[in-house]
Amino acid sequence: MWTWLHLFLGFFIANILGYGGGPSSIPLMYDEIVKHYHWLENRDFSNMLALGNALPGPIATKIAAFVGFQVQGWPGVLAALAATIVPTAVLLIILLKVLQKHRNSPVVKGMTLLVQPVLAIMMLMITWQMVKDSVVSIGILQSLGIAAIAFWAMEIRKIHPAIVLVCAFAYGGIVLQHFV
Repeated sequence: MWTWLHLFLGFFIANILGYGGGPSSIPLMYDEIVKHYHWLENRDFSNMLALGNALPGPIATKIAAFVGFQVQGWPGVLAALAATIVPTAVLLIILLKVLQKHRNSPVVKGMTLLVQPVLAIMMLMITWQMVKDSVVSIGILQSLGIAAIAFWAMEIRKIHPAIVLVCAFAYGGIVLQHFV
């Protein structure tokens, strides 16, 4: 009965505290979706995140729409999307007006710089969790090999991440199904 409210609160908390946009909200969403409400398992969250990154548009709204639909259908989609979009849009308008007024303030500059190391640690923590899940499910050699090829493809060859993700899905569907 109150599931729509839990969806709203879970996504509201994750997105309102996710300084820096979608990537910084992902660890917070992970905590709400997997650890707090148990709407998805680690593996499902990782799959959703990978597929969501391969599709166009902001990752936070795609995650909200998917989880909202999984949990409570179309009303869940509306609750999760409202919590993801409306508060941050209103805050953006207000904060940009304030920051423009005080953009040369050392306090404002200091606040934005101090948050960056915290965001980096949050991203490392979720990355470590996904690495552990990958090693458990497909083994260390497959995980390292896929990671090395993905790094080479995206950083050295400059192949778009969406193409690399589609190739990884294809590899998993065609090759890994015979080993796992």
